[in-house]
Amino acid sequence: MKIVKRSVGRLAVLVGVTAALSLASVSAAEFTYDEKVNEQMAKKLNIPVFFAVPASARAPLPKEINTTDKLIDFKHPDAKDAAGDVGLRLVVARRSGLSKRLADSGLVQTGDLLLSFRTEWGGAGAYPNIQMGISHTGVAWVKDGKVHNIDNPLNNEYNGPNMRAELSSEHYRTLDYIHVIRPRGLTDEQRANIVAWASRLISIAGRVYPNQLAFNQDYNKPKYQSTKMGFVKHLGQIALGQNPEGTLDLYCSEFAFALLSLRNCDPEKTADDFKGKRTPSCVEEPMQPLRATGNVVPSHWRNSRAGLADGPLIVIDSLDLPKDKRVPLLESVFKENPAGLSKMSSGHRQVAEEMQPQFERLKSYYVGITGPFYQSWPARWLGMFFNISGIPDNYSPTSYLVNTLLPEKDKYRTMDYVATIVLE
Repeated sequence: MKIVKRSVGRLAVLVGVTAALSLASVSAAEFTYDEKVNEQMAKKLNIPVFFAVPASARAPLPKEINTTDKLIDFKHPDAKDAAGDVGLRLVVARRSGLSKRLADSGLVQTGDLLLSFRTEWGGAGAYPNIQMGISHTGVAWVKDGKVHNIDNPLNNEYNGPNMRAELSSEHYRTLDYIHVIRPRGLTDEQRANIVAWASRLISIAGRVYPNQLAFNQDYNKPKYQSTKMGFVKHLGQIALGQNPEGTLDLYCSEFAFALLSLRNCDPEKTADDFKGKRTPSCVEEPMQPLRATGNVVPSHWRNSRAGLADGPLIVIDSLDLPKDKRVPLLESVFKENPAGLSKMSSGHRQVAEEMQPQFERLKSYYVGITGPFYQSWPARWLGMFFNISGIPDNYSPTSYLVNTLLPEKDKYRTMDYVATIVLE
């Protein structure tokens, strides 16, 4: 009898170990390429190649990731025969339990930027193409084992019922795709500070929004232009309950820029620093605001810069296509589609209308800067014209993705592309 019991006990242990190993193998995943799956995702996404990113934009990730969501290494079909490896990392995920799974896997971490990605913007006109389909920016923060979001407008529509902020708001429930962008080199201390600031703002949202903190629909008027980093101090004062004078209106990506600029500030230890006339020394921009155009094409130097309008240009340049394929693709960025513009928010439509007179010149810049020397030299001067024509340095929702398109070791590169969440 003892022998039988011992055998049964060993069998139970063996079954338990086998089950654990089986579960581990199911949970441990990596981004993989499959030709048939790639074809399916290409049809589902239906995006132009310049809505994807080159492999150099990607953040380093563990080879195995603890998730039950499907991880796909998507390669854009239009880049198949090109020199560059252009595509997306896709995380195909169920909405139920999303915030916990993303936290457990580490695919979303505190400080990550959540870019609302609208695939239907592809081919909708020059402005949505240049924005690479990105309409909105939120910031992720992880607390109690779940990914939370904080977005401006600081209301229920974007932050959820009772401001729960667990990717459960109307905005995120009706969103199909989210790009995850990660600031480089965030420390545990900096992430703790971001959680502290986000927690404060979420907890007082009903009191401060929209009287002290409001939403600015004009994406062409960044506070950085007039106050430098003073608007970050103002946001800190609001979060600390110091009741600063006036209303601070920030658009979504500007709010994200300000929140990340507080990453070196512990709200408990630096509260008094926000009471003075100067901006606290702990305030530091997460990236340099972008000019209208940069010089990464055609130079690709380690100290080159990307511009607000350069996203599709850099992606197409990375493909290293022959002229007969490159030029039509560049020109397709600027093909107008009035019906497509109707899908955009009023704020984005306003900027699109303001920028319309510039698009024909911008098309000449795109084609010229990627051409031979006799074309690229005049195009450089055209690029300089955009930078002195009154377009302010900015941090649009797309700017964070554009920053990832800089060369990997570029001194102005402060962001990496993590993945794109595909919600089902």
